[in-house]
Amino acid sequence: MGRNQGQNDVRVTIDDQGVARFLLDGGRITLDGLDKALERRVHVEVSNSVGRRIEASHLAVARIALGSAPAYGINTGFGHLCGKRISPDQVGTLQTNLILSHAVGVGPPVPRSIARWIMLFKLHALTHGYSGVSRETVACLQRMLDADVVPLIPTQGSLGASGDLAPLAHMVLAMIGRGTVVADGQDEPAADVLARLGIDAVRLGPKEGLALINGTQFMTAYGAAIVVRARRLMKHADIIACMSIDGMRGSVKPFDERLQQLRPHSGAIETAENVRRMMADSDIVQSHVNCSRVQDPYSLRCVAQVHGASRDAILHAARTIETEINSVTDNPLIFDNDEVISGGLFHGQPLALVLDYLAIALAELASISERRIYLLLSGVDGLPELLMKDTGLNSGFMLAQYTAAALVSENKGLCTPASVDSIPTSLGQEDHVSMGARAAVKCLQVLENTETVLAVEQMCAAQAIDYRAPLQPGRGPRAAQAEVRRSIAHAEQDRLFGDDIQTSLRLLRSQNVARAVERAVGPIK
Repeated sequence: MGRNQGQNDVRVTIDDQGVARFLLDGGRITLDGLDKALERRVHVEVSNSVGRRIEASHLAVARIALGSAPAYGINTGFGHLCGKRISPDQVGTLQTNLILSHAVGVGPPVPRSIARWIMLFKLHALTHGYSGVSRETVACLQRMLDADVVPLIPTQGSLGASGDLAPLAHMVLAMIGRGTVVADGQDEPAADVLARLGIDAVRLGPKEGLALINGTQFMTAYGAAIVVRARRLMKHADIIACMSIDGMRGSVKPFDERLQQLRPHSGAIETAENVRRMMADSDIVQSHVNCSRVQDPYSLRCVAQVHGASRDAILHAARTIETEINSVTDNPLIFDNDEVISGGLFHGQPLALVLDYLAIALAELASISERRIYLLLSGVDGLPELLMKDTGLNSGFMLAQYTAAALVSENKGLCTPASVDSIPTSLGQEDHVSMGARAAVKCLQVLENTETVLAVEQMCAAQAIDYRAPLQPGRGPRAAQAEVRRSIAHAEQDRLFGDDIQTSLRLLRSQNVARAVERAVGPIK
């Protein structure tokens, strides 16, 4: 039993059908690998060496279940009921009852792409060989993933300790032929889908139910998806800020490398470097080098400091999330010589804290973006007010800023930390919980709000750059502008700007703008 030391990274490839293929061989799943797999179906292979570890752990649990010594969750009740002994002939029923009683989640379903990663991360955790599940149980989860049979998992009900009990219980419901799954885009009873595909429903043995629902995979899957998207968004935030700087004839002097070295936060240094490279060869910047405007507003001048701080926070979150992906977080765990150790690896506090922090970092990207939108509409440095020449008859981009302001305000409420709360449960046995699941769900909403605010800025900045013709923007904004204009035309009069916002958002999420900029200036950090 046990993990390999000095692990290699799990290999992730994308096949001809666009399916992300993972080989679980004892290596580490990385966020770089998951970036390839975002929104894709997942196929998993388990190496023979990993299979042997799983089997050794399972046999150890079988021996323990027949022994006379109490072992939590194997031959005892759960939580407050840990003092109740269970006879050997009832240990399977104990596990089934656990799933039925704990599948009490409510609320809208987890996004399908995140539900896939919940399954993937649980499968990965089981392959470390400390959980005691059978190969058949692992195979069921593996086959469901391969067939893209995704359990319907509610978003509400987890306290983030003991892990994500309620949502993971809904995952296991499907494995035992109960509950609902999504297959071929339709909600169907799990039993019908498993039978149709020839996947044997699991008959839970000793400890298996507990091993499957005790863990942080709900929080971790949300966190991984958010960080992957946040790392992409960070590039776009810098690109769009450069578009606004050119659109408002801002200065690039605040991004001078000599300034950054006097306060050498890595995120600020990287953001400033991005700006310098993207703003190279800007006719607009050169046109006002000696103008009377001494300093720009903070939302332009302090891009390196604000974006850089968010960049550092995203990096910190990425390290924590990647550690969690590759951890074992159920309880108890099985070690050599049939030793059972109860601990607290399921407690979600590391995730709760970092997800709260990440939400704040993302919200700040939206906050400063909205301020730049406001400036773009204010008629700064010769731009027409509301970014349209014939206002009065036309309202221009006035209401686009309202939308951005509404989302920024919503983010402020969502950034109230979940991790400062704790409500005792299980009659006091579980007397401190992380509330990390709530932190995860609201962090995703903050991310999506921030994407939309930046999409509004992208649309407005493109309009502003048009008014600077024939002067050309920097190499980065020039490439971004051209990509935006392939999908969104310059607005001479009012039109359905809500459609433009959605188009701009799709452009941002597709990464087409970032790719165009990187073709022009090279890789952006």
